[in-house]
Amino acid sequence: MLMISPKMASGAQDKQYTPSLLSFFIYNPTFGPREGEEEKKILFYHPSEIEKNEKIRNVGLCEAIVQFTRTFCPTKPAKSLHTQKNRQFFFEPEENFWIVMVVRNPMIEKPNKDGKPPTIEYQEEELLDTVYGAVVRQCYSMYKLFNGTFGRVMESGGVELLIQKLEKFFYRYLQTLHLQSCDLLDVFGGISFFPLDKMTYLKIQSFVNRVEESLSLIKYTAFLYNDQLIWSGLEQDDMKILYKYLTTSLFPRHSEPELAGRDSPLRPEVTGNLLHYGRFLTGPANLKDPEAKFRFPKIFVSAEDGYEELHLIVYKAMSAAACFMISANVELTREFCEQLDGLVGPQLTLLASDICEQFTINRRISGPEKEPQFKFIYFNHMNLAEKSTIHMRKTASVCLTSVHPDLMKILGDINCDFARVDEDEEIIVKAMTDYWVVGKKSDQRELYVILNQKNANLIEVNEEVKRLCATQFNNIFFLD
Repeated sequence: MLMISPKMASGAQDKQYTPSLLSFFIYNPTFGPREGEEEKKILFYHPSEIEKNEKIRNVGLCEAIVQFTRTFCPTKPAKSLHTQKNRQFFFEPEENFWIVMVVRNPMIEKPNKDGKPPTIEYQEEELLDTVYGAVVRQCYSMYKLFNGTFGRVMESGGVELLIQKLEKFFYRYLQTLHLQSCDLLDVFGGISFFPLDKMTYLKIQSFVNRVEESLSLIKYTAFLYNDQLIWSGLEQDDMKILYKYLTTSLFPRHSEPELAGRDSPLRPEVTGNLLHYGRFLTGPANLKDPEAKFRFPKIFVSAEDGYEELHLIVYKAMSAAACFMISANVELTREFCEQLDGLVGPQLTLLASDICEQFTINRRISGPEKEPQFKFIYFNHMNLAEKSTIHMRKTASVCLTSVHPDLMKILGDINCDFARVDEDEEIIVKAMTDYWVVGKKSDQRELYVILNQKNANLIEVNEEVKRLCATQFNNIFFLD
């Protein structure tokens, strides 16, 4: 069933419908090569209530499109297909395994006089291939984080086990896809880093070292504050997808009203059994419960010989969260969890207070924030760092941006232009709504700026962007 939330468009009675997921399926053409065996190719299909012959027909059509485009470029088959009503995205994450996502184009419903049915206008060019292609890749990366590769599952339990795992994972995951909120940040899939002074950063590094030394079972650690990353021992690509899971799924699920004053500096004189606010976000909800279950989610991360399976322990105190990863071969007991709670809880509580105190001091020094004349998105391809003053909030269920969707579309278009060439470049666009949009690409870094200066000319806009680079990115070299 399609959930459509109409909103008022340009006309008084016009209704505008945002893009929505029509279907999502995974198939392998080698599983049903003979006539009459076509259904065996289908490993997962959403929505599941679609009639069997229609599923076979849709999969067969995608197969034909992929094969046809291979005749023109054998190494790069089709990535998307544009039609009037929808757009299809194809992705082959592993050999012969294809993921297909079909998205209905945004549309405007215009009423007609004399009782005639309304006229539907499909906005065929509103969707960006780069954005929704990135969404399909994210779907696979998130599946792989919790289940490993398709090939690994096939080796351990055959097609039946793979079908079970796909059903279990994607049935829930697809409900969290909000396609109307997807934008440039999905293309980057970056990580927001928390700015820290050197002393506080060293305290965190010391904390991580102490915990890993005391609890030798821990293989990797990640440390976050306010949903921003401070420290990670994982490979970049693994941390990138784990960060997305933490910040758009796990943390929002557990966010609850904090106790009043909990984030204020807390320095009791008591040592040893220090009162702390630590709790497990994965695993046991209450350590004192005699019925508590000590099961943790398992994740798969890169290793020298492929992938390794790990327990994921996420432990939070106030706004600070520590992720500890332990080999899945080890059985985690009540004793271990009590030891971790006793060791990490007090230290993490104090660290959270230190970070909060330092952050408050820095904000006081920098003075009150004025509403700037510009908003920007910054991304660094080398360390995956991203920063956005355009997005007020971004979770799996909501994406609030402070600019009009048309301007976000321009940012996406500029990004597509940047992707076509390797050289550094700058693009300046004058939007119809009196906004200026500037994109700069320099040395693996990209900066997108939206300026609200109605009467500015090109020279003034260029000077304003230079000033922004000097104030916000003074230690980063951008080519002029």
